[in-house]
Amino acid sequence: MRKTGTGHIKVIAFDADDTLWDCQSHFVAVEQEYCRLLAPYGDEQQVASELFKTETANMPELGYGSKAFTLSLVENAVKMSQGKIDAHSLLRIQMLGRSLLNIPSTPLPGVRDTLTHIKALGKYKMVVFTKGEILDQENKLLRSGLWDFFDRTEVVADKTPRQYRQLCDTFGINIGQLLMVGNSFKSDIEPVLQLGGYAVHIPFHLTWQHEYTEEYDHDNLWRISQFDQLTEIIR
Repeated sequence: MRKTGTGHIKVIAFDADDTLWDCQSHFVAVEQEYCRLLAPYGDEQQVASELFKTETANMPELGYGSKAFTLSLVENAVKMSQGKIDAHSLLRIQMLGRSLLNIPSTPLPGVRDTLTHIKALGKYKMVVFTKGEILDQENKLLRSGLWDFFDRTEVVADKTPRQYRQLCDTFGINIGQLLMVGNSFKSDIEPVLQLGGYAVHIPFHLTWQHEYTEEYDHDNLWRISQFDQLTEIIR
């Protein structure tokens, strides 16, 4: 944990999925059921591997989120079965994917109290900065009951350095005045550090395969194990 203060920070951006609430475990549960449905066409490892290849190939056009995932579920099922899968099974797969649009979005331990503490300081603009499909992400935020903590919600197709620069432009700050809080080193942490910003990494116990990357230490990086430790950094 860095020892310098955060007095220069003006905007704190928070990732949503697996930072503010659990998301990945619901995707894992859907994928496990999907593998059972496709058992006639491959074992669990084969189905999961082919599904990830399909997701990855679709990302440039479909992006991220439950809807993109559902389309990949259906496409992969047709490919793996060589078109033999029946309509009833395809409907079950579609409904499996659609169930992800209604996950509980219950705030993770410490999230509400920590956001309350930061908000009460009155020193920072607070924004949800997440990738995915805008309606899905906004609905999750509403279900979480956390909407009123934030000054703005930004849903982007991907978290690239350009998107982080645009976020700073939106608030009229430079990158050195941004603190990003998230669970994904690849999406939430590394782009900000590369630009010269600050980041707090809160790993989640599950990580989507697409988010795996090599991690490293950095002078502008804090690592914490639970959300409420954020108050030790932001005083």
